[in-house]
Parts: sequence; structure tokens; C-alpha cells
Amino acid sequence: MDRDALVFGLAAVFAGITVVLTVLAFARSLFLLFLAAPFAASAYFMWYHASGRLLADARRRQASQRRTAAGDGPRGSQSRFGREARQRVSGERTHADARGAGRGSGRGGRGGSSQGTAASTGLSEAAAYRELGLTPGASEEDVKSAYRDRVKETHPDSGGDEESFKRVTRAYETLQSE
Repeated sequence: MDRDALVFGLAAVFAGITVVLTVLAFARSLFLLFLAAPFAASAYFMWYHASGRLLADARRRQASQRRTAAGDGPRGSQSRFGREARQRVSGERTHADARGAGRGSGRGGRGGSSQGTAASTGLSEAAAYRELGLTPGASEEDVKSAYRDRVKETHPDSGGDEESFKRVTRAYETLQSE
């Protein structure tokens, strides 16, 4: 406690010197402002340390870094990039991968890739139709239309649930690979 009181006292003295030099700078020579600046900075940093804010900020930064390293922080596994990295490691397809799966085969084409098969999505064709709210044997246009409607309802950015969005995407991928 004595050390904090001493630092507060020094901060007050430096703040006083800053005020005196600032007043003299406007009365005599503006050069004294350059001399007052280091005293002002010293007074601020001493007060910042003695008030405990420096220690609190350091602890908060350290806890944030630990959360981020553990995958719990704002840039950890809960972010879009963290989820995609976790999915790549576990072998799941990301939403970005699902969008790019049919590229190179024309608009609406099925592509030559074997990545989007029903075996990789884990859904049967009947379950996929059920998930999209369609009857088995629906046309490709009906599947696309139902998928677009369901995505609008279930997308996390529009207030939907991430798991239901994944189910809808898997169902669409299953029906596109058939």
C-alpha cells in the first residue's frame, strides 16, 4: 500500500510540473510545451499503474489470450474460421466447400466429383426429401426451390439454428449427388 501511495504522490508532482510548464509555455515560450510533454506522460503512466488499471488490463489480456488459445475466445473455435478449421480437421465439409463442390460443371450441374455422394453425407434419399419437405421423386427445380426456402429459414445469420442448417445442406447435397 505504501508503494502505491508513493507512486500516486509522484504522479501528482509530475502532473503539477506539467501544469506549471504548460502555463509558462503560453506566457513565455511555446518551447516549454515540449518540456511539459514527458512530465505529462510520466504522470499518466504512474497514475495508471498506481490505480491498478495496468494490472487489471494485463490480466484481462492474458485471460483473453488463454481463451483464444483454448478455442473459447472471440477468435477461437466459435468464430466462422475456427469452425471451418475444426471441420477440416475432422473431415467434415464446410459450407464454403459445399458451395464450391459443383463449380466447373456449369450452373446447376452435378460435376464430376465423387465428394458429394450420399455415403459422405450420411443421409438416405428418402430422409433428404423429408428434410426438405418434399415427396420422393420431386423434380430438380422443386429440390432447388425447397432448399432455398429452407436455407432462408435455417441459416444462422438470419436467426436459424446451425445444426438444422447443416441438415438442410446435407439433404440438398445428397439429392444433388443422386
